[in-house]
Amino acid sequence: MKLTVFGATGGIGQEVVRQALASGHEVTAVVRDPARLTATGSRLTVRRADLSDPEALRGAVAGRDAVLSGLGARTRADAGVAARLTRSVLAAMEAERTRRLLVVSAAPLGPVPDGQALVDKAVLAIVNSVLKDVYADLRVMEAELAASGADWTSVRPPKLTNGPGTGRYRKVVGGTPPRGRSLARADVAHAMLAMIDDPATVKQAVGVAY
Repeated sequence: MKLTVFGATGGIGQEVVRQALASGHEVTAVVRDPARLTATGSRLTVRRADLSDPEALRGAVAGRDAVLSGLGARTRADAGVAARLTRSVLAAMEAERTRRLLVVSAAPLGPVPDGQALVDKAVLAIVNSVLKDVYADLRVMEAELAASGADWTSVRPPKLTNGPGTGRYRKVVGGTPPRGRSLARADVAHAMLAMIDDPATVKQAVGVAY
C-alpha cells in the first residue's frame, strides 16, 4: 500500500514508519524537521511541510491508500495541537479525495468498561484531572473526525510505554478493554497498521491495551 504518516518523528509515528517499511509498504513521512526521522529505506519519501497549511499537505496525501497520524500534544502546553493539525490533514484529504485516516487518541476518552476495578477508576480520575486540557483537545479532534467525510478510525491506547512490540493486545471497537493499563508504542503502531483494511473499525473509536 501507499501510506502517508503525519507525526512521523514522534514515538508512535517512528514505529508506524518503521513497521510499514518492513511490511513492504511505500511510505511518505511528513515532518517539520527531517533530521529527527531515524527511519530509512528505498520505499521512504520524506516531505517537509507546514502542517498548519492544508494546501501544503495535498501533495503528501494525493493518491494514498491510507493516512496515519500520530499528531498530538506531547505536554500540557501543547494542548490544541491535535485538533488543529488534524483539521488541516482532513482538509487536504478532502481536497484530494483520499478517504482512509487513522489517528492516535487516548483511552480516557472511551467509556469506563463494566467491572473496572476501583483502583483503575481512581487512577483514571487523577489522570483526567491532570491532563484535562490534552483530553479536551482530543475530544475536539474526534468531533472533527466524526463531522468529516473521511473513513476514519480513532485509536485509543492507555498509558504508553517504550517496550518492544508484541503483537498481542486486546482491541474493543467502540469501547475500552477492561483493566487495560498500558500499551507499547510499537504495539499502537502495529494496531494502526492492522486496522487499515479492517472495515469494522471504519468511523469508529477503538480501544487497544494489553
